[in-house]
Amino acid sequence: MADPRLDPGVIERVRGAMARALVRLPPSLQLLLSGRRRVTVDGQGLDPSLQLLLAVRPRHDGLIEAGPVESRARLQREVVAIRGRSTPIGAVRNVTIQGAAGPLAARHYVPENRPGAPLLVFFHGGGFVLGGLETHDEPCRLLAKHAGQQVLSVDYRMAPEHPFPAAVEDAVAAFRWAVAHASELGADSAGVAVGGDSAGATLAAVVSQLTARDSQPPAAQLLIYPPTDHNTPRPSHRLFDLGYMLTMVERTAYYSLYLGRTGADPDQPRISPLRAPSLAGLPPALVVIAGFDILRDEGRAYAEALQAAGTPCQVQEEPSLGHGFINITGACPAAHRAVVAMAEQWQGMVGSDYRRYSTSKYPNPPLGLAG
Repeated sequence: MADPRLDPGVIERVRGAMARALVRLPPSLQLLLSGRRRVTVDGQGLDPSLQLLLAVRPRHDGLIEAGPVESRARLQREVVAIRGRSTPIGAVRNVTIQGAAGPLAARHYVPENRPGAPLLVFFHGGGFVLGGLETHDEPCRLLAKHAGQQVLSVDYRMAPEHPFPAAVEDAVAAFRWAVAHASELGADSAGVAVGGDSAGATLAAVVSQLTARDSQPPAAQLLIYPPTDHNTPRPSHRLFDLGYMLTMVERTAYYSLYLGRTGADPDQPRISPLRAPSLAGLPPALVVIAGFDILRDEGRAYAEALQAAGTPCQVQEEPSLGHGFINITGACPAAHRAVVAMAEQWQGMVGSDYRRYSTSKYPNPPLGLAG
């Protein structure tokens, strides 16, 4: 029998338990243990608990240098270990839905005492290469609980095994399946929305564009630190390139695997949704931005473009947090607070105030609803 002390899962669980204990310390001690004063960049101060987590996090050359299979397993171990106990909700069950090329695994989350709640079709992040139902189990639980909505997390096909446009095609198919089967899930068939984080946010934005003229388009779109423009250099790419979870080297590697040898133009809207000819007439959006993130300025640019096009858009910016914060809620109190706030703000996005503006081309909402 293998020595359990060498088992990667055991090692990660120990690290996760230590991290959750350390972040209970006073912020001054967290900063002391991180080995430096509070990090400030571009007028933003890094959350002390996140600064400590980054200081004690094992150094990797990147999430994909070991190859996609091992990197997926490592990411899952890290996320599961650091999240701690799962948030209890009404019901969670694994289901199978229809993707563009065959069945897809999915996970259905139902909040307590909310029969007929709206449904959020959620696409996980991970650079179109990593991530899955387990890595995003806790964020989906928090969304279901604090937004009072059902969540359908979709395990779409990933690169390099399935390069672009497989993920896009699966995401569109998953949304349309959810619309057709919402009643069977016990959800409000008129309140089916889309959302995701990072690469999943790109998919949600693209789905919103591709299905905006469907007989039933998304009720709203939740875009959590979305990559929206593949090639345009932005200040955040330089400011937060090293030491804050996601690097430009990693991003380039992810896209290399995602595009593969397809020859696809990365500036096309299905890859860079900011490049769409028009952003008018899209579902209302909540764009969530992390301050210490190379994608910060892309999220801001997309939100500004939506608002300029007349598409209702609210923005939630978390200046003290970094990319991937929805996956560290068990070990970063500020991240947990941010996700709860996001869920509560999202709750109103598919409510009656917005619903009555979703019948045609989503004109500007009443005063006070636009971000």
